[in-house]
Amino acid sequence: MSRSDSRNTARLYRMVTDEHVCPYGIKSKALLERRGFEVEDHPLTSREATDAFKREHNVQTTPQTFIAGRRIGGHDDLRAHFGLHVADEDATTYQPVIAIFATALLLGLAVSWAAGTLATIRTLEYVLAIGMTLLGLQKLRDIESFSTMFLNYDLLARRWVRYGYVYPFVEAITGILMVAGALIWLAAPLALFIGTVGAVSVFKAVYVERRELKCACVGGDSKVPLGFVSLTENLVMMAMGVWMPLRMFVLQG
Repeated sequence: MSRSDSRNTARLYRMVTDEHVCPYGIKSKALLERRGFEVEDHPLTSREATDAFKREHNVQTTPQTFIAGRRIGGHDDLRAHFGLHVADEDATTYQPVIAIFATALLLGLAVSWAAGTLATIRTLEYVLAIGMTLLGLQKLRDIESFSTMFLNYDLLARRWVRYGYVYPFVEAITGILMVAGALIWLAAPLALFIGTVGAVSVFKAVYVERRELKCACVGGDSKVPLGFVSLTENLVMMAMGVWMPLRMFVLQG
């Protein structure tokens, strides 16, 4: 048996040019090495070489991996070959929301620790306000895409399209002001307003009309389903809009 046919050897063809080094080729090579394979690396160093390889093997993409003389395929095919999870690009997921709120929790605890308010109600305020800020930031990454997805269900945005462009700024600024405890007279009504409109819109779309939509809460490329998470986000803003001025009134009294 030749070295190229050994079951412990894999041949990898990947694009490596001055303009582009294929990241999936790097991932495939690393995965093969972690699995104990000796990798015969065949860089395709020009567009011409890449196109010729594709024609020869009748494939549409690179990288391509061969094990024991059999073509496995690209990076996703290689993961599937080893029994690893392959992400479904169309599948819904709560991962972005979990990441945001986990980060908000840790940042809230950190800020509360630094401010000497750990284990007080202010800690929860920090966590929720930072969560609002991060959600606003996610929407601002691609405001055009967000506003388009937002129009699928938001009642006010459908009547006034510009609201979809204003909303992310309002959410982010409101969260920042609440973290600082500043201009609550402005931040609280804004949070209460956008939270109420959002809660009514989500409830109508999901629980009345029974529509299956993606939530724009983490941006326009979201795979998060519209529903409980979206409703919770808006209810939290409503609660903060009521609680923050009430707390300040009580403290001042």
